Amino acid sequence: MEKRKVLFVCVHNTARSQMAEAFLKEYGEDYFESESAGLEPGKLNPFVVDAMKEIGVDISTNKTKSAFDLWKAGRLFSYVITVCDESSAEQCPLFPGTVKRLQWSFPDPAVFTGFVRGKIGEGSRSARSD
Repeated sequence: MEKRKVLFVCVHNTARSQMAEAFLKEYGEDYFESESAGLEPGKLNPFVVDAMKEIGVDISTNKTKSAFDLWKAGRLFSYVITVCDESSAEQCPLFPGTVKRLQWSFPDPAVFTGFVRGKIGEGSRSARSD
């Protein structure tokens, strides 16, 4: 059976889409190939890296990628799943050959404030668990 290709997209590809990609690789690698990208790629969120490491998933060497670069390259995906808010999801390009486009709204760990071990860490864990 051929694996279905899944692209997770959020605004910066620094947290939510990185976590989604990692979880699908961890739990669905027999059925799916997963990637993630952002509309405006940024720098990987260190709190999300720590939150994922707590559960044994290492994303520390991941690089952020541009959704538009993948689109321009003509990459084909069975599913494109946006994991940001609805207004940001509307900016996502339509990918050639996409069978299904889904929108899953998750809180953005980049907006969590507070002290590192407290609110920011808890917010990143909450986004991870959603």
